[in-house]
Amino acid sequence: MSFKKRLLDSSILNKFDSYGMYKVYDRWPEIAKESYNTDLAQINFEKISHIVLTGMGGSGTINDIFSSILSKTNIHVDVVKGYHIPNTINANTLVVTTSVSGNTAESLTVLNSAKNTGSKIIAFSSGGKMEEYCKANKIEHRHISTYHSPRASLTSFLFAMLKILQPIITIKKTDVVESIENLEYIQEKISSANLTSENSALSLADWISNIPVIYYPWGLQAAAIRFKNSLQENAKMHAMAEDIIEACHNGIVAWQRQSDLKPILIRGEDDYVKTKERWTIIKEYFEQNKIEYKEISSANGSILSKIIGLIYLLDYSTIYRAVISGIDPTPVNAINFVKSRSK
Repeated sequence: MSFKKRLLDSSILNKFDSYGMYKVYDRWPEIAKESYNTDLAQINFEKISHIVLTGMGGSGTINDIFSSILSKTNIHVDVVKGYHIPNTINANTLVVTTSVSGNTAESLTVLNSAKNTGSKIIAFSSGGKMEEYCKANKIEHRHISTYHSPRASLTSFLFAMLKILQPIITIKKTDVVESIENLEYIQEKISSANLTSENSALSLADWISNIPVIYYPWGLQAAAIRFKNSLQENAKMHAMAEDIIEACHNGIVAWQRQSDLKPILIRGEDDYVKTKERWTIIKEYFEQNKIEYKEISSANGSILSKIIGLIYLLDYSTIYRAVISGIDPTPVNAINFVKSRSK
């Protein structure tokens, strides 16, 4: 019988995660299933050859996931994280604007800019100014429930949007079902019911220190960028993310100097053969130079299963990292400062 070392106590988890973010993450698979089974009306736009996905923060992560899904189609995709929409928008463009709060300034600016372009538009929010604007301007809008915070509401918005946008993105229902089953499998391993060394999210959190450098392959960018953002928001840590192939042409040189940075390799089970070769070379270089690294592999299955499974594991690790550091993962005072000064 193996000994399960306890890495965290539930009383400490509740003390520092005082707003109970972890409780929402424990329910992510359930929330995903409920959201996908939404009775909100699907869109029915025709002749869409261009999609512009707009949103910031957690909404931006959703757009990155959709971009990865759509990369296998003939639809041209632009992801906008800011105020400006591309000049290529036309009558065959669908502008998808997402703001969990409904009050994101950048998303509201994009929505207003898109209104007079002749494009099709749909907006997603939990209410706020975005819903009011859409009602006033007869723009398609879907109201989606929020849980705890915008970043914790990822599965609520993502899976509801997968259902609502299904006629456009043509994702298979079997892929969605597979991804939810994968979340359920991961939940058993990483939830707050298992605060031991066998919890891979908690073990990763216990290992992370200093400044993580996250390496990822093309296709898994959404998971890597989300991990970086969650480390910054939840654990209040600096973090960096780099494409592994591009890093081999520049970023790898920085490891010639001694560093306290911590490399984390985010790998896909079926990465391109040359990417697999590059992972082998990078690990060899790290091992020869006694650079400690951590390797995280995706699940098998569709791109949706890979990305959302990685995000679940990595997001939960940032909550655990915050608690281990004696930090409440919920407050984002610096973001509130910026918003209070922004017009």
